Amino acid sequence: MEHRRPIAIDLFAGAGGLSLGFEQAGFDVVAAVEFDPVHAAVHEYNFPLCNVICSDINDVNGTILRDKAEIGDRDIDVVIGGPPCQGFSMIGKRILSDPRNDLIEQFIRIVGELRPKYFVMENVAGLTVGDHGKILENAINAFNEMGYDTNEPRILQAMEYGVPQSRRRLFLIGAREGLDVPEYPQPITTGRSFTGELENEKLPPCPSVEDAIGDLPDVDEFESLVKRDWVRTKRFGEPSKYARAMREMEDSEEIHSRPRTYDPNVLTSSMRTKHTKASIDRFKKTNPGETEKVSRFKKLHPDGVSNTLRAGTASDHGAYTAPRPIHPKYPRVITVREAARLHGYPDWFRFHATKWNGFREVGNSVPPPLAKAVGSSIFDKLGARHETEEPIELGNPELLYFTQQEAERYYGIKERVIPQRTRKKDDQ
Repeated sequence: MEHRRPIAIDLFAGAGGLSLGFEQAGFDVVAAVEFDPVHAAVHEYNFPLCNVICSDINDVNGTILRDKAEIGDRDIDVVIGGPPCQGFSMIGKRILSDPRNDLIEQFIRIVGELRPKYFVMENVAGLTVGDHGKILENAINAFNEMGYDTNEPRILQAMEYGVPQSRRRLFLIGAREGLDVPEYPQPITTGRSFTGELENEKLPPCPSVEDAIGDLPDVDEFESLVKRDWVRTKRFGEPSKYARAMREMEDSEEIHSRPRTYDPNVLTSSMRTKHTKASIDRFKKTNPGETEKVSRFKKLHPDGVSNTLRAGTASDHGAYTAPRPIHPKYPRVITVREAARLHGYPDWFRFHATKWNGFREVGNSVPPPLAKAVGSSIFDKLGARHETEEPIELGNPELLYFTQQEAERYYGIKERVIPQRTRKKDDQ
């Protein structure tokens, strides 16, 4: 298709947090690379006009990306991506030799091959700590040698960009020689503590947990959500301004993504979690804003923000499930949809039908409002104008229900790329 809007290519795309944020800023994401076929299929569902390449990044080059994106020799406006970063995580050991750290080199290589006007590399804050700072310094030097100017890397806090979650992410922005390097976006909201105290009074407060999920119906009222992830209902409560935006109940002059056609009376990504009576009793006794002592799950406070939502690990690194916060009102952990609301995903955006994959897709992604803020800085530097677009249909829902093997077959992968996972009873 012909793209009137600036174009972006997303590397290490996952389900598409960066993709969505940049689309909301006014870009068309014309190609996305994702190694895990389950997540690639979810990206394909949500971005039906994007060409998804399910492949090891080592096997992808600039020529392949241009061919798949069908853009010929058109100048690419921005390459974006968050190379998997567990080797730099602030949780647990920080391992310099972790092979996933080499993926930063692959990001640098592809930027050099595509020669976009701008690039945005996103990572965890741990990349700045101790010896890891040398890896970041080497990356900046490599970009400079390729003819890209960069700003100093900056850690941005999602709460300061309208996200009801404490989440710090590192960004590095670069511009091709001769172009001005975009500035990092200025905060638009002030953060909250986990119990609701505001950090300052100079900016409007970021949304609270109640603002984000208070209008969503209690999933325990729907027996069908034991075995599937959606239900048709009109039991939504009165939405806050933030929830109205997530439900796209009115047009926004600030959101420039292509409108998606979806049914707002269908609650999606909401499969229930079965808890033991003992767990339920402990959850009830835990005060909002505190951590339940046995599970170590934090119970969300309605007036506060969520703690950082984490992904856990893939099956090739132990298949550990990350702690899921306890709902502020109900004695259960939050659903994938509730996590998505706390991350800034609109309700039309869907995740894999299993809770394990769905939570990983949320936890591994950049909150779209934060990505949009960064993307808008680049959009403004391009001097581009926003285009009005017609609504588009989402992809085939079957993409959301693939098993690992089905996803591999769909993308023509002959050898298993993600090892078989041992499933726990309640991971459906």
